[in-house]
Amino acid sequence: MTQPLADLPVYAPRLADETMEPIGHRIQGYAHSQGSRTALTDERGDVTWADLLANVNRIANRLRDQGLAPGECVAGLSENTREYLALYLGTLVAGGCMVPLSGMASAEALGLMIRDCGARFVFVSGKNLALWQDVRPGLDLPDDRLVGLDTDGVGQTLAQWLGDIPATANPAEVTLDDPFNIIYSSGTTGTPKGILHDYRFRQRQMVRMSRFGLDGNAINLVSTPLYSNTTLVSVLPTVFNGGTLVLMAKFDAHRFLELAERHRVTHAMLVPVQYQRILAEPDFDRFDLSSFQLKLCTSAPLRAEVIEEAMRRWPGNIREVYGLTEGGISTCLDCAAHPDKWASVGVPTEGAEVRVIDDNGRALPRGEIGEIVGRAISMMRGYVNRPEQTEEMLWTSPEGDVFYRSGDMGKIDEDGFIYVLDRRKDMIISGGFNIYAVDLEKALLAHPAVADAAVIGVPSEQWGETPLALVVRRAGSRETEADLLAWANGRLGKTQRISAVEFRGELPRSTIGKVLKRELRAPYWEGVR
Repeated sequence: MTQPLADLPVYAPRLADETMEPIGHRIQGYAHSQGSRTALTDERGDVTWADLLANVNRIANRLRDQGLAPGECVAGLSENTREYLALYLGTLVAGGCMVPLSGMASAEALGLMIRDCGARFVFVSGKNLALWQDVRPGLDLPDDRLVGLDTDGVGQTLAQWLGDIPATANPAEVTLDDPFNIIYSSGTTGTPKGILHDYRFRQRQMVRMSRFGLDGNAINLVSTPLYSNTTLVSVLPTVFNGGTLVLMAKFDAHRFLELAERHRVTHAMLVPVQYQRILAEPDFDRFDLSSFQLKLCTSAPLRAEVIEEAMRRWPGNIREVYGLTEGGISTCLDCAAHPDKWASVGVPTEGAEVRVIDDNGRALPRGEIGEIVGRAISMMRGYVNRPEQTEEMLWTSPEGDVFYRSGDMGKIDEDGFIYVLDRRKDMIISGGFNIYAVDLEKALLAHPAVADAAVIGVPSEQWGETPLALVVRRAGSRETEADLLAWANGRLGKTQRISAVEFRGELPRSTIGKVLKRELRAPYWEGVR
């Protein structure tokens, strides 16, 4: 990292007499107290706690043996695998900062992320080898700092890199202020923003989520990728408490149901589109899902009709969690307890406060619509190397407390329940992934035939919503909608790709020149709840 962690202020409230048991220390005991018990299972079989901890400690010892200093970054580009989980935990045991990278990002964006965080090591899975080969030329890293988790096409294989390093347990001493992980936002233009979480953020989050039953008895089916904060919210407390993870490398609705029945799954964190796909499976009612205690949902509001169907057909409660990867805003809806509030995202969690402000930064009374801002016990330290962008996110209350802006428009009802109504910055959430319209628009506007462009989210049965590009061609151009679609998508990450291009004679704009996206969206969302 170019910007030292010490330069980043702590926005989270200080808690008196707060103690911490770092996850790297906590898990060591499981090698002895439950060494033969299953820590994780995947398509290759079970891994016991004893075997997992041996792999974790060997990785940690090798990282330090090769010079990893406290707080330095280790980047990983992989789907969910036993090796990747061991790397994640091994980095923490070594005192490093984990940087999970998205295999759906473009090669350019990945290179920017790796350079931005100053990663000392990069680990890559075979599934991402082709993408990695496009990233590698732009990096100034020696081959002995590049490791293939399950492939020999990246520097060294994991086995070669580990050599004969011992599995001695020697977890690093860390404090609440030390870096835990950096999660990068998506983006194709400019450097994506690196969201820095410290141990304070994660420790408090793990304790809070443990109260939802993510304890030593939990069997947690993980079907979203480890580079997403959505996934870490449930994975980390399960590991911290000695529970069991069932890893899916790639989500498939039918396979999810098979694994849930086979392993007697108790918990799962899902995004809205996954609920829709699972419930739509023709064989859904044939599976025994009676072991489920709780299903969590985040990344986008879960529609009331989907909650109703899931509560009726799928055993166990649903808790919808609304928040930001940055933290600050934290609400939860207990669907069993509040069936009359399913259109909301619940109430603030313990230690959290949510307000709604107008365009001038004034707090609004309940019932009025404005931007949602929040303050919670878990708040990021800031965007790495981007103090200006960090500052833009802050709102200070009249009492002098720092809140984070959500970029979402919403309201608070008379009972204190929060409703998310729109996205202030035109963010599109497709299949659980955040897509920023400006990135897609910049890609389109780079084409010489495009005079103007706007990207909006439109309804999608498959993805919840999907990006649609509305384009004004330059006079005399002959490119078709299909031509521009293929050109733009060839320059975007997989999760950012545009579903269709439609030509328009002009785009509606305000008197100050802003595209009126609400006007553009309205016909597509008419009649959609």
